[in-house]
Amino acid sequence: MHRNSFQFGSCGFRRTAVGLLQLAALALVVAMAMHATAADNRATKSRVAPVYPEMAKRLKITGIVLIEATVDPEGKVADVKTISGNRLLAPAAEDAVRKWKFVAAPAASTENVEINFTGAQ
Repeated sequence: MHRNSFQFGSCGFRRTAVGLLQLAALALVVAMAMHATAADNRATKSRVAPVYPEMAKRLKITGIVLIEATVDPEGKVADVKTISGNRLLAPAAEDAVRKWKFVAAPAASTENVEINFTGAQ
Protein backbone atom coordinates (compact mmCIF):
# COMPACT_ATOMS: atom_id res chain seq x y z
CA MET A 1 0.00 0.00 0.00
CA HIS A 2 1.12 3.47 -0.66
CA ARG A 3 1.67 5.86 2.13
CA ASN A 4 -0.31 8.57 0.25
CA SER A 5 -3.54 6.57 0.44
CA PHE A 6 -3.88 7.26 4.19
CA GLN A 7 -3.24 11.01 4.16
CA PHE A 8 -6.92 11.88 4.16
CA GLY A 9 -7.36 9.98 7.43
CA SER A 10 -5.99 12.64 9.79
CA CYS A 11 -8.21 15.36 8.32
CA GLY A 12 -11.26 13.10 8.51
CA PHE A 13 -10.40 12.22 12.10
CA ARG A 14 -10.30 15.91 13.05
CA ARG A 15 -13.67 16.56 11.47
CA THR A 16 -15.15 13.58 13.24
CA ALA A 17 -13.65 14.62 16.59
CA VAL A 18 -14.91 18.20 16.21
CA GLY A 19 -18.35 16.92 15.22
CA LEU A 20 -18.48 14.63 18.23
CA LEU A 21 -17.42 17.46 20.56
CA GLN A 22 -20.14 19.70 19.15
CA LEU A 23 -22.71 16.96 19.54
CA ALA A 24 -21.63 16.32 23.14
CA ALA A 25 -21.83 20.04 23.96
CA LEU A 26 -25.32 20.24 22.46
CA ALA A 27 -26.45 17.18 24.42
CA LEU A 28 -25.11 18.73 27.63
CA VAL A 29 -26.96 22.00 27.03
CA VAL A 30 -30.23 20.17 26.28
CA ALA A 31 -29.85 17.96 29.35
CA MET A 32 -29.23 20.97 31.59
CA ALA A 33 -32.26 22.81 30.15
CA MET A 34 -34.52 19.79 30.67
CA HIS A 35 -33.33 19.42 34.25
CA ALA A 36 -33.97 23.09 35.01
CA THR A 37 -37.49 22.88 33.58
CA ALA A 38 -38.29 19.77 35.56
CA ALA A 39 -37.02 21.35 38.77
CA ASP A 40 -39.38 24.34 38.37
CA ASN A 41 -42.56 22.23 38.25
CA ARG A 42 -44.05 22.13 41.73
CA ALA A 43 -46.70 19.63 42.61
CA THR A 44 -50.12 20.93 43.54
CA LYS A 45 -51.77 20.09 46.86
CA SER A 46 -55.21 21.33 45.85
CA ARG A 47 -56.81 22.74 42.74
CA VAL A 48 -59.98 24.73 42.29
CA ALA A 49 -61.88 24.28 39.05
CA PRO A 50 -62.69 27.49 37.17
CA VAL A 51 -66.27 28.74 36.88
CA TYR A 52 -67.13 28.71 33.19
CA PRO A 53 -68.22 32.27 32.34
CA GLU A 54 -71.90 32.44 31.31
CA MET A 55 -71.17 34.60 28.27
CA ALA A 56 -68.52 32.14 27.08
CA LYS A 57 -71.02 29.28 27.48
CA ARG A 58 -73.62 31.12 25.42
CA LEU A 59 -71.09 31.88 22.71
CA LYS A 60 -69.74 28.30 22.91
CA ILE A 61 -66.20 29.56 23.47
CA THR A 62 -63.71 26.85 24.42
CA GLY A 63 -59.95 26.70 24.65
CA ILE A 64 -56.88 26.69 26.82
CA VAL A 65 -55.81 29.62 28.97
CA LEU A 66 -52.14 29.66 29.97
CA ILE A 67 -51.56 31.26 33.36
CA GLU A 68 -48.23 32.19 34.92
CA ALA A 69 -48.52 31.80 38.69
CA THR A 70 -45.97 33.13 41.17
CA VAL A 71 -45.92 30.75 44.14
CA ASP A 72 -44.36 31.65 47.50
CA PRO A 73 -42.22 29.15 49.47
CA GLU A 74 -45.24 28.04 51.55
CA GLY A 75 -47.11 27.05 48.39
CA LYS A 76 -49.59 29.94 48.22
CA VAL A 77 -50.21 31.66 44.92
CA ALA A 78 -48.93 35.22 45.28
CA ASP A 79 -49.66 36.52 41.77
CA VAL A 80 -51.17 35.36 38.48
CA LYS A 81 -50.86 36.62 34.93
CA THR A 82 -52.53 35.39 31.75
CA ILE A 83 -49.96 34.46 29.12
CA SER A 84 -52.35 33.35 26.38
CA GLY A 85 -55.93 32.36 25.80
CA ASN A 86 -59.36 33.82 25.19
CA ARG A 87 -60.07 37.13 26.94
CA LEU A 88 -63.51 35.96 28.09
CA LEU A 89 -62.04 32.86 29.75
CA ALA A 90 -58.92 34.42 31.27
CA PRO A 91 -60.48 36.07 34.37
CA ALA A 92 -62.14 32.79 35.43
CA ALA A 93 -58.86 30.92 34.95
CA GLU A 94 -56.94 33.50 36.99
CA ASP A 95 -59.53 33.40 39.80
CA ALA A 96 -59.31 29.61 39.99
CA VAL A 97 -55.49 29.48 40.01
CA ARG A 98 -55.35 32.12 42.79
CA LYS A 99 -57.09 29.55 45.01
CA TRP A 100 -54.69 26.69 44.23
CA LYS A 101 -52.22 25.41 46.82
CA PHE A 102 -48.80 24.07 45.88
CA VAL A 103 -46.33 21.91 47.79
CA ALA A 104 -43.93 23.94 49.95
CA ALA A 105 -40.45 24.58 48.54
CA PRO A 106 -37.22 26.27 49.67
CA ALA A 107 -37.90 29.32 47.49
CA ALA A 108 -40.61 31.05 45.49
CA SER A 109 -41.17 29.83 41.95
CA THR A 110 -43.05 30.68 38.79
CA GLU A 111 -45.36 27.98 37.48
CA ASN A 112 -47.10 27.82 34.12
CA VAL A 113 -50.59 26.38 34.42
CA GLU A 114 -52.95 25.41 31.59
CA ILE A 115 -56.66 25.72 32.26
CA ASN A 116 -58.73 23.91 29.64
CA PHE A 117 -62.26 25.16 29.08
CA THR A 118 -64.36 22.65 27.19
CA GLY A 119 -68.02 22.83 26.21
CA ALA A 120 -68.82 20.11 28.79
CA GLN A 121 -68.20 22.32 31.83
